[in-house]
Amino acid sequence: MIDFLVIGGGIGGTSAAARLAPMGKTVLLEREPALGYHASGRSAALFEANYGLASTVALSEASADFHHNAHGGFLSPRGLMLVGKKGEESEFHAACDHLNMQQIALDQAFDMVPILDPETVGFAGHHGEAFDIDTDLQIQTFAKITRSHGGEVLTSQTVTAIERLDTGWRVTANGTDYEAKTLFNAAGAWVDEIARMAGIAPLGFTPLRRSMARIPAPGGHDISGWPMMLGIKEDWYAKPDAGKLLVSPAEEHPQEPHDAWADDMVLAEGLARYEEHVTEEVTRLESSWAGLRTFSPDRNLVLGPAVDDTAFFWVSGQGGYGFQTAPAASQLIADIVAGHKSDLDDVTLAALNPKRFA
Repeated sequence: MIDFLVIGGGIGGTSAAARLAPMGKTVLLEREPALGYHASGRSAALFEANYGLASTVALSEASADFHHNAHGGFLSPRGLMLVGKKGEESEFHAACDHLNMQQIALDQAFDMVPILDPETVGFAGHHGEAFDIDTDLQIQTFAKITRSHGGEVLTSQTVTAIERLDTGWRVTANGTDYEAKTLFNAAGAWVDEIARMAGIAPLGFTPLRRSMARIPAPGGHDISGWPMMLGIKEDWYAKPDAGKLLVSPAEEHPQEPHDAWADDMVLAEGLARYEEHVTEEVTRLESSWAGLRTFSPDRNLVLGPAVDDTAFFWVSGQGGYGFQTAPAASQLIADIVAGHKSDLDDVTLAALNPKRFA
């Protein structure tokens, strides 16, 4: 009998499995041939603790020490720049307040990102405490922790049936039955489908597509030290990545769960919004892709036992904040299982608790 069976090998599932493995026999099942294949593998990979709803910010702040220090750390300096056009003063200051960001002089912004267009850009803010996350290292570290405690991390495992037993659950994947006391649903865009298979009421999660384009370094610049840039309306962002620039239209288009791909028209519109702020025209794309960022109805994460069955745990609704919140989110799951008091405040715990949908 398995103690803890986790369905889903993205950052939510791998981090939860790593926290659970020291407490009992743990098995993780991932449908794809590799961990982090869907949303986790297509993340913008930024740690910005001020970004998101209050509960997300609380989780990010509680995760900061792990990101910086655990297992040698997973972060490297990046910084985040907020960019507004002339005539957008009120919107710019509202965005600065939302992100707890300070305005900087335009000359300083142009020095940091020399392709910003002085004819159109009228405002800039900057926060230095934003970091690149080594996402692959983090997922593989969590998987390694699980295995070090005798747990199993199994890929290419398609779950086809889930049955409730008196002793827990029987999960069938690739013709093999796994019996477990407690089931953890970390299936990303498919979490409601897994819930239905288990006879648990779905919560109404919505997968939202987010597209990304990789373009050559603008103007042949060395962009390695540039910050990530974010439009004040959050309708585009750009981030250096391995000598190239990633540009996203930052769209949130509802989708059915699937292996997502970028929409060419949506990409073109997002690139046009980016181009309004810079002097360098986008002449070609090197590649493009998309991922599904899955949100609960109130856009807070859902972490904890289901109302209709406490042997079924939601590890769901990361909504694009999975990596930056994973250390604290997975610790909360482990604390609930172990019966330990969480370090998170009561307001945050209530915002994350599945009971809020009852």
